[in-house]
Amino acid sequence: MANVLNILPELTYEEQLFIQNIVKDMDDSKALQFATIYRSRRRDPLLILILTVVGFFGIAGLQRFFVDQIGMGILYLLTGGICFIGTIIDLVNYKQLAIEYNQKQAMQIIGFMR
Repeated sequence: MANVLNILPELTYEEQLFIQNIVKDMDDSKALQFATIYRSRRRDPLLILILTVVGFFGIAGLQRFFVDQIGMGILYLLTGGICFIGTIIDLVNYKQLAIEYNQKQAMQIIGFMR
């Protein structure tokens, strides 16, 4: 398990707890396979923050497209981030967007590995 966290040093504390819980019953090869796939699919909260800030100056909703919320991305795009209110909310909650997306990806990876 510690080996997985060495492979994924960029994880936030919340992500580390979640991933530790997922890989605790895996053997080393499965955990390594999971970590490799997860690393390629996870979204960095800082990048989501940057995309959210871009919404104020350019194209609103990029952060929603980035976390596979296509419908919300289109809505933000067409409404200017719902008149910037949605963009401001996403600016405050960017970490939660990343956590939700990353947890969903982790669960999908577990489903594929079974």
